[in-house]
Amino acid sequence: MLELKEIKKYYKVGDTTTKALDGVSVAFRKQEFVAILGPSGSGKTTMLNVIGGLDNYDSGDMVINGKSTKTFKDSDWDAYRNNSIGFVFQSYNLISHLGIIDNVELGMTLSGVSREEKKRRAEEALERVGLKDHMHKKPNQLSGGQMQRVAIARALANDPEILLCDEPTGALDSETSVQIMELIQELSREKLVIMVTHNPELATQYADRIIEFSDGQIVNDSHPHKERPKPDQFNLKHTKMKFTTALNLSFNNIRTKKGRTFLTAFASSIGIIGIAVVLSLSNGFQKQIDATQTETLAKFPITISKVTTTDDQTALRSDEKAEKYPDKQVVIAETSAADQAQHTNKIDQEYVDYLNDINPDLANNIGYTRLANLNLMRDVDGTVTQVKLSNEAEDSSQTGSMMSMMSSMTGVGVSSFPKQLEADGTNFLKDNYTLLAGSYPKADTDLVLVVDENNKTNLNALKNLGFDVENEEELSFDELLGTKLKLIDNDAYYTQLPTGNFIPNQDLDAVYQDSRNQELTLSGIIRVKSSASMALLSPGIAYSDSLVQSVIDANQDSAIVKAQKDSDINVMTNEKMDAATKDNFMDYLGASAVPYSIMIYPNNFKDKDEVLDYLDAWNKGKKQDDKIIYSDLAGTMTDLTGGLMDAITYVLVAFAGISLVTSMIMIAIITYTSVIERTKEIGVLKALGARKKDITRVFDAETAILGVFSGTLGVVIAYLLTFPINSIIYRLTELKNVAQLELQHAIILVLVSTVLTMLGGHIPARMAAKKDAAIALRAD
Repeated sequence: MLELKEIKKYYKVGDTTTKALDGVSVAFRKQEFVAILGPSGSGKTTMLNVIGGLDNYDSGDMVINGKSTKTFKDSDWDAYRNNSIGFVFQSYNLISHLGIIDNVELGMTLSGVSREEKKRRAEEALERVGLKDHMHKKPNQLSGGQMQRVAIARALANDPEILLCDEPTGALDSETSVQIMELIQELSREKLVIMVTHNPELATQYADRIIEFSDGQIVNDSHPHKERPKPDQFNLKHTKMKFTTALNLSFNNIRTKKGRTFLTAFASSIGIIGIAVVLSLSNGFQKQIDATQTETLAKFPITISKVTTTDDQTALRSDEKAEKYPDKQVVIAETSAADQAQHTNKIDQEYVDYLNDINPDLANNIGYTRLANLNLMRDVDGTVTQVKLSNEAEDSSQTGSMMSMMSSMTGVGVSSFPKQLEADGTNFLKDNYTLLAGSYPKADTDLVLVVDENNKTNLNALKNLGFDVENEEELSFDELLGTKLKLIDNDAYYTQLPTGNFIPNQDLDAVYQDSRNQELTLSGIIRVKSSASMALLSPGIAYSDSLVQSVIDANQDSAIVKAQKDSDINVMTNEKMDAATKDNFMDYLGASAVPYSIMIYPNNFKDKDEVLDYLDAWNKGKKQDDKIIYSDLAGTMTDLTGGLMDAITYVLVAFAGISLVTSMIMIAIITYTSVIERTKEIGVLKALGARKKDITRVFDAETAILGVFSGTLGVVIAYLLTFPINSIIYRLTELKNVAQLELQHAIILVLVSTVLTMLGGHIPARMAAKKDAAIALRAD
C-alpha cells in the first residue's frame, strides 16, 4: 500500500485526492472535495482499499473539508462512506437475492430515507441510467452492462459528493464499455468522479487530471494541487439500519434457498416437537386427573378437628441432626415426633360464628361433629328400651371410638348431615343421595336411613335402634319408615341421689312419658347417587346437626350440668378429673355448644380455593398456637398427583431439551455457512456505510426468522401428532383427547426456539461484522 509518510503534500483536484495501483492512471473531475485517502503500510492497493481500509487509516494524516479525522470512530467512517461516496465496482457487486430497486435503495435505507422517498429516488436513478423497463427484475436477469448501470444507479441514488469507480469497464466488452464511460462522463458534470484504471488511453480520453503511481510512489501528476487553509465545514449524518430492513434482507435471502431453509427449520424443530408433545401429554393427563379428582373430591369436606397435626415437618426431622449410635451410657427422654407435630385447635363460639358467616355461594353446607350424648328411648312392642344412633357394636366400643375419631378428622363416615346456610342454596342430601322412600328431612327431629348402592346398611345401626335383625336379613321400607324415638331431656334422664350423685333414672316408662322429651321420626330412606363422588355419610341412621344443637341448648341448664360445672369430681362416679377429662365429660353431658370438629363442604371444586382463603384470613397475624389448622385431604391428593405429573414432565422436557442444544449448534453452523456464502454482500453493505452492528443485525435477523419458522413448524407438527397419539391412547385406555397442546405453551415454545436460534447464530453474526470490506468484496 501507499505509505503516507512518503507523501509530503496533499494532491487534489478542487479539494480531492486519491490513490491507485502502481502504473494505474486515476481520472478526476473538477469538483470540490476534501483531503487525502491513504492507509499506512506498503505494497499495492486497489479501489477496494478505499472501501475497506478507511477503518485502518492513521487519522492524524487525513483532513476532510477542513475537518481533521483524528477523532473519527468506526461509525464516523461508516457514515462518511454512506453520505459522501458512491462506489462503482468492476464486478458490479449486486446482491443477487434482492430486486433491482432493492439494490438501489440499500444505501438510502442506511441513511434513514423514508420508504416513499427511497422508491422515488431509486426509480429516478434507474431511469437516468437507462433501465426504466428493467427496474422490476432480479440481477441475474440482466446483462453485464445492465448490471453495471444498476451499480451506477445505486451509487447515484444517495446523492453522494464523489463517485469512486474501480475499473468500471473491466468486465465489459468494448461497445458496452464506451456506453458506460459516456454515462460516467455525463455524471462527472455534476459529481466528482475518481476512476481507477489500468488503461492509460481510457484515462487520457475521459479524464481532466491524471495521477500515475509506480511502486507506491506518485510519478506524475498532470495537474498538481496546492494546499490552502480551509474552515471546518464537515458534518456527518450517521447511518443506521433498522431491524425491519435486516429482516427484509434476510427474508429475501432465505426465500432463495427454500429447500435448505425448510430442512434446517425441520431439523431445528425436532426439539420443539419433542417438548411440545411432552407438554401436550402432560397437560392432557393432568386435565384428566383434575377432572377425575373434581368428580371424586368435589364434595370432599375441608375438616377442622380439635386435635390435628401441623404441616410443619421440622419436628418429624428433629432426630436427623442427633448423634447416631452414641457411646454415652445415658437415655434421652424426648417427646415423640408425632406428638411434637400435634396441634390443638382452639375452637370457640367466635370461630364457629366466623364460619357461619362464610359466603353461601362458596359453601352453603357446614357440618359439625359434637360429643354431646343423645339420651334416646324407643317403645319396642310395648316395652320401653334404651336405644342409640350408632354403628358401634356393643362389645367393640374402642374400635368404634377410633372410627368416630377418624370420621371427625376426615369428614368421611359421619352420621350427622350438614346444615344449609341458605334454604334456597345447595342441599347436601339432595345433591348426593336419592330418596328411595318417605321424604327428605324437613324438621330437626326427622331422621333418615342411609343405604349404599346395593341397598345395604349397617347391621349394628338397626340393632342399636331396637330392631331384632340378623346378618343379611331383608327389611321392607314400610317396616322402617315412621319409626318413633324419644329424645330424653337431661333432667328427665338423670336423677339426683341424696348423696348428691347423679344416676340414670331407672323408671324408664316415667322417663319415656316426660313432657320435656322430643319425638324423633325416621322420615326417609336415602341411597347414595351413582354420580356422587363419595358416600360421606356412614350407612345407618343419619340426623341433622340442628338436632344435636337443640339438645345442647336444652341441657346446658340441666341440674347435672350445673353440678358438674362446680366440681372437679365426677358427679356420677365420684372420680377425680383433670381439666381435659372434665371438659370431655361436660361435652358428653351437652354443656358446650362448641363442636369437636367442623366440616365445610364447598359448593364446587373451583370455589374451594376461595373457601381456603377465607379460613386463612382468620389465621393472619396470629401466633402458631392460636391458629386454626384445617385439613384439606382433597387438596393434598391433588398436590401429590400434580407434583408427580410435574416431576415426570420436567424429566421428559429435560431429555427433549437436549435436542434444542443440538439445534443451537446446527443453527450456528448454518449461520456460519450463510456468512461464507454472503461474504460479498457483507462487503457491499460495508461499502454503503453499514456499521458492524448492522451486519450483525442482518444475520441475527436471519436466525430470528429461522427460529420463528422452526418453532412454528415444530408446534404445528406437534399439534398434528396429537391426533394419532390420542387415537392410540384411546384404544389402549379409552381416555379421550389426552394430548392437548395449549396455546400459551405453543407461543412460549416459538419464543424459546427464536431465542435459542438467535443465541446459536450470534457468534457467526459477530464474525461476519468483523470482516474487512475489501477482503469481503474480493471473495468469489
